[in-house]
Amino acid sequence: MFTIGGFEFNKPILLALVTTLVLCVFFWKAFASPKVVPGKLQMVAESGYDFVRRGIVYETIGKKEGEKWVPLLVSLFFFIWLMNLWSIIPLAQFPVTSIIAFPAALAILVWLTWMTLTFKRHGFAGGFKNLTGYDKSLGGVLPLVMLIEFFSNVLVRPFTHAVRLFANMFAGHLLLVMFTIATWFFMNSWGFAYAPVAFVMVMVMIAFELFIQAVQAYVFVVLTASYISGALEEAH
Repeated sequence: MFTIGGFEFNKPILLALVTTLVLCVFFWKAFASPKVVPGKLQMVAESGYDFVRRGIVYETIGKKEGEKWVPLLVSLFFFIWLMNLWSIIPLAQFPVTSIIAFPAALAILVWLTWMTLTFKRHGFAGGFKNLTGYDKSLGGVLPLVMLIEFFSNVLVRPFTHAVRLFANMFAGHLLLVMFTIATWFFMNSWGFAYAPVAFVMVMVMIAFELFIQAVQAYVFVVLTASYISGALEEAH
């Protein structure tokens, strides 16, 4: 869109900023003057907040330890969900998370939180045992298990955490674009009889995308909660 001092400001960045603004305004308006009998806006916000708190945080981390992590996980869930939703919103029509940098940044944030919490809770030795699955009962295979667990936790998990979200949203957006272009092509060529079929597929893909967008936000947050829960567990 434009460049400032070598920094390129593009559409995905704009949509990410708009996402942040929309969510801040929405939750501020919903909870600025909370009432015992909530209005419509407060009811929607409370329902979403409670879904993440009870359905993800309490179920994965537990009520006692998980309560302090609710704001982070609620923010992640709605931030990712809305960035995904831009894919089907007119004029925007682009899922921000289909650009790998955005899922990667969120995955790094989660990884840093996970690592910091692990070593803060258990100390260096205990944190190392926690990350490597240290268990004396494994005997001779213990070094191999520790190596695999360390590689998995420290390197593989943050990578797959980012790629899972990116790949699903990129593929879904690509399919949606493909059927949209096919509809336009058939309407303007000899194959106009096939245009209705392509258009139906566009509608099917939009419905499917709505489902996937919510699922991917949910999966990202569930995995985040599981990492935090693992950091809080005692090493063997």
